[in-house]
Amino acid sequence: MQLSDFDFDLPRELIAQRPAEPRESARLLHVGAKIKDHHVRDLPDLLRSDDLLVFNDTRVIPARLYGKRDQVRVEVTLHRQTDTGNWRAFARPGKRLREGQEILFGDALSARILRKLEEGEIELSFSLSGPAFLAALESLGHMPLPPYIQRPEGSDARDHQDYQTAYAREPGAVAAPTAGLHFTDALLERIKARGIEMAWVTLHVGAGTFLPVKVETVEEHRMHLEYGRLSQQTADQVIKARNQGRRVVAVGTTALRLLETATAEDGTLSPFDGETGIFIYPGYRFRCVDALITNFHLPKSTLFMLVCAFVGTERMKAAYAHAIEKGYRFFSYGDSSLLERT
Repeated sequence: MQLSDFDFDLPRELIAQRPAEPRESARLLHVGAKIKDHHVRDLPDLLRSDDLLVFNDTRVIPARLYGKRDQVRVEVTLHRQTDTGNWRAFARPGKRLREGQEILFGDALSARILRKLEEGEIELSFSLSGPAFLAALESLGHMPLPPYIQRPEGSDARDHQDYQTAYAREPGAVAAPTAGLHFTDALLERIKARGIEMAWVTLHVGAGTFLPVKVETVEEHRMHLEYGRLSQQTADQVIKARNQGRRVVAVGTTALRLLETATAEDGTLSPFDGETGIFIYPGYRFRCVDALITNFHLPKSTLFMLVCAFVGTERMKAAYAHAIEKGYRFFSYGDSSLLERT
Protein backbone atom coordinates (compact mmCIF):
# COMPACT_ATOMS: atom_id res chain seq x y z
CA MET A 1 0.00 0.00 0.00
CA GLN A 2 1.55 3.27 -1.14
CA LEU A 3 1.48 6.68 0.53
CA SER A 4 0.29 8.20 -2.74
CA ASP A 5 -2.94 6.16 -2.40
CA PHE A 6 -3.98 8.63 0.32
CA ASP A 7 -3.15 11.86 -1.46
CA PHE A 8 -5.68 14.45 -2.61
CA ASP A 9 -5.66 18.12 -3.53
CA LEU A 10 -6.59 20.31 -0.58
CA PRO A 11 -6.73 24.09 -1.07
CA ARG A 12 -4.75 25.67 1.76
CA GLU A 13 -7.51 28.20 2.38
CA LEU A 14 -9.70 25.33 3.65
CA ILE A 15 -7.39 24.70 6.63
CA ALA A 16 -9.24 26.46 9.45
CA GLN A 17 -7.31 29.07 11.44
CA ARG A 18 -10.05 29.64 14.05
CA PRO A 19 -12.98 27.48 15.18
CA ALA A 20 -16.59 28.17 14.30
CA GLU A 21 -18.51 30.34 16.75
CA PRO A 22 -20.49 29.02 18.48
CA ARG A 23 -18.76 25.64 18.40
CA GLU A 24 -21.82 23.59 17.44
CA SER A 25 -22.45 25.83 14.41
CA ALA A 26 -19.63 24.01 12.58
CA ARG A 27 -20.74 22.00 9.59
CA LEU A 28 -21.06 18.23 9.79
CA LEU A 29 -20.93 15.78 6.89
CA HIS A 30 -22.97 12.65 7.54
CA VAL A 31 -21.45 9.71 5.67
CA GLY A 32 -23.97 6.92 5.93
CA ALA A 33 -25.89 5.19 3.16
CA LYS A 34 -25.73 8.62 1.49
CA ILE A 35 -23.62 11.73 1.97
CA LYS A 36 -25.62 14.54 3.57
CA ASP A 37 -24.76 18.05 4.78
CA HIS A 38 -25.67 19.04 8.34
CA HIS A 39 -24.30 21.02 11.29
CA VAL A 40 -22.86 19.73 14.55
CA ARG A 41 -25.94 21.07 16.37
CA ASP A 42 -27.95 18.40 14.46
CA LEU A 43 -26.08 15.53 16.15
CA PRO A 44 -28.77 14.71 18.74
CA ASP A 45 -31.17 13.95 15.88
CA LEU A 46 -28.61 12.14 13.73
CA LEU A 47 -27.58 9.76 16.49
CA ARG A 48 -29.75 6.86 17.64
CA SER A 49 -31.35 7.21 21.04
CA ASP A 50 -29.68 3.98 22.25
CA ASP A 51 -26.17 4.90 21.05
CA LEU A 52 -23.23 4.88 23.45
CA LEU A 53 -20.97 7.91 22.88
CA VAL A 54 -17.37 7.47 24.04
CA PHE A 55 -15.43 10.70 24.68
CA ASN A 56 -11.73 11.33 25.36
CA ASP A 57 -11.48 13.46 28.51
CA THR A 58 -7.78 14.32 28.19
CA ARG A 59 -6.77 17.90 28.90
CA VAL A 60 -4.21 19.71 26.75
CA ILE A 61 -1.25 21.15 28.64
CA PRO A 62 0.60 24.23 27.32
CA ALA A 63 3.37 21.97 26.02
CA ARG A 64 5.26 24.39 23.76
CA LEU A 65 8.07 26.17 25.58
CA TYR A 66 10.47 28.84 24.40
CA GLY A 67 13.81 28.92 26.17
CA LYS A 68 17.49 29.69 25.77
CA ARG A 69 20.63 27.59 25.68
CA ASP A 70 23.76 29.77 25.85
CA GLN A 71 21.75 32.73 24.50
CA VAL A 72 20.45 30.64 21.57
CA ARG A 73 16.64 30.57 21.38
CA VAL A 74 15.23 27.05 21.58
CA GLU A 75 11.67 25.91 20.91
CA VAL A 76 10.63 22.72 22.70
CA THR A 77 7.37 20.84 22.18
CA LEU A 78 6.74 18.13 24.77
CA HIS A 79 5.01 15.06 23.46
CA ARG A 80 5.25 12.21 25.97
CA GLN A 81 6.19 11.69 29.59
CA THR A 82 8.33 8.63 30.29
CA ASP A 83 7.94 6.12 33.09
CA THR A 84 10.76 7.87 34.97
CA GLY A 85 9.01 11.25 34.88
CA ASN A 86 11.21 12.72 32.16
CA TRP A 87 9.78 14.12 28.94
CA ARG A 88 10.31 13.27 25.29
CA ALA A 89 10.19 16.42 23.18
CA PHE A 90 10.80 17.79 19.71
CA ALA A 91 13.31 20.63 19.70
CA ARG A 92 14.31 23.33 17.25
CA PRO A 93 17.10 23.87 16.38
CA GLY A 94 17.80 20.26 17.32
CA LYS A 95 21.17 19.79 15.60
CA ARG A 96 22.93 22.34 17.81
CA LEU A 97 21.83 20.78 21.09
CA ARG A 98 24.11 18.47 23.05
CA GLU A 99 23.51 15.94 25.81
CA GLY A 100 24.13 17.44 29.23
CA GLN A 101 23.27 21.00 28.21
CA GLU A 102 20.74 23.02 30.20
CA ILE A 103 17.85 24.94 28.67
CA LEU A 104 16.43 27.86 30.66
CA PHE A 105 12.72 28.61 30.25
CA GLY A 106 12.58 31.41 32.80
CA ASP A 107 13.57 32.00 36.40
CA ALA A 108 11.37 29.17 37.66
CA LEU A 109 11.96 26.37 35.14
CA SER A 110 14.91 24.70 33.44
CA ALA A 111 15.65 21.32 31.88
CA ARG A 112 18.74 19.20 31.22
CA ILE A 113 19.14 17.30 27.96
CA LEU A 114 19.55 13.64 28.89
CA ARG A 115 19.56 12.14 25.41
CA LYS A 116 19.43 13.13 21.77
CA LEU A 117 17.21 10.88 19.69
CA GLU A 118 16.29 10.70 16.03
CA GLU A 119 14.66 13.45 13.94
CA GLY A 120 15.18 16.32 16.38
CA GLU A 121 13.73 14.47 19.36
CA ILE A 122 15.32 14.80 22.80
CA GLU A 123 14.69 13.55 26.33
CA LEU A 124 14.56 16.19 29.07
CA SER A 125 14.77 16.16 32.85
CA PHE A 126 12.99 19.22 34.26
CA SER A 127 13.87 21.08 37.44
CA LEU A 128 10.28 20.76 38.66
CA SER A 129 7.81 17.88 38.77
CA GLY A 130 4.20 17.14 39.66
CA PRO A 131 1.82 20.05 40.37
CA ALA A 132 4.72 22.55 40.46
CA PHE A 133 5.73 21.55 36.92
CA LEU A 134 2.15 21.83 35.63
CA ALA A 135 1.84 25.26 37.28
CA ALA A 136 5.04 26.39 35.56
CA LEU A 137 3.71 25.15 32.21
CA GLU A 138 0.49 27.12 32.70
CA SER A 139 2.58 30.22 33.34
CA LEU A 140 5.29 29.81 30.69
CA GLY A 141 3.93 27.43 28.07
CA HIS A 142 1.94 27.94 24.89
CA MET A 143 -0.80 25.75 23.47
CA PRO A 144 0.92 23.34 21.04
CA LEU A 145 -1.03 24.25 17.94
CA PRO A 146 -0.30 22.17 14.83
CA PRO A 147 1.97 23.74 12.21
CA TYR A 148 -0.98 24.24 9.86
CA ILE A 149 -2.42 26.95 12.12
CA GLN A 150 -0.49 30.13 11.45
CA ARG A 151 0.55 31.81 14.71
CA PRO A 152 4.03 33.31 14.12
CA GLU A 153 4.19 34.46 17.76
CA GLY A 154 2.76 31.25 19.18
CA SER A 155 -0.72 30.51 20.50
CA ASP A 156 -2.73 33.43 21.87
CA ALA A 157 -5.16 33.83 24.77
CA ARG A 158 -8.11 32.75 22.64
CA ASP A 159 -6.35 29.49 21.71
CA HIS A 160 -6.01 28.59 25.39
CA GLN A 161 -9.80 28.31 25.48
CA ASP A 162 -10.50 27.23 21.90
CA TYR A 163 -7.97 24.37 21.88
CA GLN A 164 -9.58 22.57 24.82
CA THR A 165 -12.73 20.46 24.96
CA ALA A 166 -15.56 21.55 27.24
CA TYR A 167 -15.18 18.29 29.20
CA ALA A 168 -11.36 18.16 29.48
CA ARG A 169 -10.28 17.01 32.94
CA GLU A 170 -7.18 14.75 32.83
CA PRO A 171 -4.05 16.85 32.07
CA GLY A 172 -1.41 15.27 29.87
CA ALA A 173 -2.21 15.75 26.16
CA VAL A 174 -0.01 17.89 23.96
CA ALA A 175 -2.55 17.96 21.14
CA ALA A 176 -6.32 18.32 21.38
CA PRO A 177 -8.77 15.50 20.64
CA THR A 178 -10.21 17.85 18.05
CA ALA A 179 -13.53 16.10 17.32
CA GLY A 180 -14.53 17.05 20.86
CA LEU A 181 -13.88 20.76 20.31
CA HIS A 182 -17.34 21.09 18.74
CA PHE A 183 -19.22 20.05 21.88
CA THR A 184 -20.62 22.65 24.25
CA ASP A 185 -22.35 22.12 27.58
CA ALA A 186 -25.67 22.94 25.90
CA LEU A 187 -25.10 20.36 23.14
CA LEU A 188 -24.13 17.70 25.69
CA GLU A 189 -27.34 18.41 27.61
CA ARG A 190 -29.42 17.98 24.44
CA ILE A 191 -27.67 14.67 23.77
CA LYS A 192 -28.41 13.49 27.31
CA ALA A 193 -32.04 14.60 26.94
CA ARG A 194 -32.43 12.10 24.10
CA GLY A 195 -31.35 9.33 26.46
CA ILE A 196 -28.02 8.78 24.70
CA GLU A 197 -25.50 7.23 27.07
CA MET A 198 -21.99 8.65 27.50
CA ALA A 199 -18.72 7.04 28.54
CA TRP A 200 -15.20 8.35 29.04
CA VAL A 201 -11.70 7.22 28.20
CA THR A 202 -8.38 9.05 28.46
CA LEU A 203 -5.79 9.12 25.69
CA HIS A 204 -3.07 11.72 26.07
CA VAL A 205 -2.63 12.76 22.47
CA GLY A 206 1.00 13.25 21.46
CA ALA A 207 2.60 15.73 19.07
CA GLY A 208 3.55 12.76 16.91
CA THR A 209 0.05 12.98 15.46
CA PHE A 210 1.27 15.97 13.42
CA LEU A 211 4.38 14.29 12.04
CA PRO A 212 4.28 13.50 8.31
CA VAL A 213 4.54 9.95 7.07
CA LYS A 214 8.03 9.71 5.58
CA VAL A 215 7.94 6.23 4.07
CA GLU A 216 6.41 5.39 0.70
CA THR A 217 5.20 1.97 1.81
CA VAL A 218 2.47 2.60 4.36
CA GLU A 219 3.00 -0.62 6.28
CA GLU A 220 6.54 0.51 7.20
CA HIS A 221 5.35 3.57 9.16
CA ARG A 222 5.63 3.46 12.94
CA MET A 223 3.40 5.51 15.22
CA HIS A 224 4.67 7.36 18.30
CA LEU A 225 3.47 5.85 21.57
CA GLU A 226 0.71 7.56 23.55
CA TYR A 227 -0.55 6.84 27.06
CA GLY A 228 -4.16 5.75 27.46
CA ARG A 229 -6.52 4.51 30.15
CA LEU A 230 -9.88 2.74 29.85
CA SER A 231 -11.55 2.08 33.21
CA GLN A 232 -13.52 -0.94 34.31
CA GLN A 233 -16.65 1.24 34.40
CA THR A 234 -16.26 2.29 30.77
CA ALA A 235 -15.40 -1.26 29.71
CA ASP A 236 -18.62 -2.47 31.38
CA GLN A 237 -20.65 0.24 29.59
CA VAL A 238 -19.21 -0.72 26.19
CA ILE A 239 -19.64 -4.45 26.77
CA LYS A 240 -23.26 -3.93 27.82
CA ALA A 241 -24.01 -1.79 24.76
CA ARG A 242 -22.50 -4.34 22.40
CA ASN A 243 -24.33 -7.24 24.07
CA GLN A 244 -27.58 -5.31 23.60
CA GLY A 245 -26.86 -4.68 19.91
CA ARG A 246 -26.40 -0.94 20.44
CA ARG A 247 -23.85 1.14 18.55
CA VAL A 248 -20.58 2.28 20.06
CA VAL A 249 -19.84 5.77 18.69
CA ALA A 250 -16.32 7.12 19.20
CA VAL A 251 -16.00 10.89 19.51
CA GLY A 252 -12.69 11.30 17.73
CA THR A 253 -9.98 9.06 16.36
CA THR A 254 -8.24 9.12 19.75
CA ALA A 255 -11.20 7.49 21.51
CA LEU A 256 -11.48 5.01 18.63
CA ARG A 257 -7.81 4.04 18.78
CA LEU A 258 -7.95 3.41 22.52
CA LEU A 259 -11.14 1.33 22.24
CA GLU A 260 -9.62 -0.73 19.45
CA THR A 261 -6.37 -1.15 21.43
CA ALA A 262 -8.32 -2.48 24.43
CA THR A 263 -10.33 -4.93 22.32
CA ALA A 264 -8.79 -8.31 21.52
CA GLU A 265 -9.08 -9.91 18.08
CA ASP A 266 -11.90 -12.12 19.35
CA GLY A 267 -13.86 -9.00 20.37
CA THR A 268 -13.18 -9.26 24.10
CA LEU A 269 -12.87 -5.81 25.68
CA SER A 270 -10.80 -5.31 28.84
CA PRO A 271 -9.75 -2.32 30.94
CA PHE A 272 -6.52 -0.79 29.68
CA ASP A 273 -3.77 1.28 31.29
CA GLY A 274 -0.60 1.74 29.28
CA GLU A 275 0.85 2.92 26.00
CA THR A 276 -0.54 2.35 22.54
CA GLY A 277 1.02 2.79 19.13
CA ILE A 278 -1.85 1.30 17.16
CA PHE A 279 -1.71 2.19 13.46
CA ILE A 280 -4.99 1.75 11.61
CA TYR A 281 -5.06 1.75 7.80
CA PRO A 282 -7.17 -0.05 5.15
CA GLY A 283 -7.28 -3.75 5.77
CA TYR A 284 -7.70 -3.35 9.53
CA ARG A 285 -10.67 -5.26 10.95
CA PHE A 286 -12.52 -3.11 13.47
CA ARG A 287 -13.42 -4.90 16.68
CA CYS A 288 -15.39 -2.41 18.74
CA VAL A 289 -16.44 0.91 17.15
CA ASP A 290 -19.51 1.21 14.89
CA ALA A 291 -19.58 4.95 14.15
CA LEU A 292 -17.09 7.79 14.39
CA ILE A 293 -17.35 11.55 14.85
CA THR A 294 -14.19 13.16 13.49
CA ASN A 295 -12.82 16.27 11.81
CA PHE A 296 -11.43 16.39 8.27
CA HIS A 297 -7.82 15.28 8.00
CA LEU A 298 -4.89 16.14 5.78
CA PRO A 299 -3.65 14.30 2.69
CA LYS A 300 -1.20 11.44 3.31
CA SER A 301 -1.84 11.56 7.06
CA THR A 302 -2.31 8.54 9.32
CA LEU A 303 -5.68 9.97 10.34
CA PHE A 304 -6.92 10.02 6.75
CA MET A 305 -5.74 6.41 6.45
CA LEU A 306 -7.78 5.58 9.56
CA VAL A 307 -11.03 7.02 8.21
CA CYS A 308 -10.40 5.27 4.88
CA ALA A 309 -10.08 2.01 6.82
CA PHE A 310 -13.31 2.79 8.66
CA VAL A 311 -15.67 3.40 5.72
CA GLY A 312 -13.61 2.40 2.67
CA THR A 313 -11.02 4.37 0.72
CA GLU A 314 -13.13 5.18 -2.33
CA ARG A 315 -16.14 6.11 -0.22
CA MET A 316 -14.00 8.37 1.96
CA LYS A 317 -12.36 10.03 -1.04
CA ALA A 318 -15.80 10.74 -2.48
CA ALA A 319 -16.89 12.28 0.83
CA TYR A 320 -13.77 14.44 0.96
CA ALA A 321 -14.26 15.56 -2.64
CA HIS A 322 -17.78 16.61 -1.69
CA ALA A 323 -16.49 18.44 1.40
CA ILE A 324 -13.86 20.33 -0.61
CA GLU A 325 -16.39 21.28 -3.28
CA LYS A 326 -18.77 22.58 -0.59
CA GLY A 327 -16.04 24.53 1.21
CA TYR A 328 -15.85 22.50 4.43
CA ARG A 329 -13.01 23.58 6.72
CA PHE A 330 -10.27 21.10 7.56
CA PHE A 331 -8.21 19.88 10.48
CA SER A 332 -8.06 20.90 14.15
CA TYR A 333 -10.29 23.98 14.08
CA GLY A 334 -12.30 22.78 11.10
CA ASP A 335 -15.67 21.15 10.49
CA SER A 336 -16.81 17.68 11.51
CA SER A 337 -18.21 14.45 10.12
CA LEU A 338 -20.26 11.51 11.32
CA LEU A 339 -19.02 8.30 9.70
CA GLU A 340 -21.01 5.07 9.81
CA ARG A 341 -19.49 1.73 8.92
CA THR A 342 -21.24 -0.32 6.29
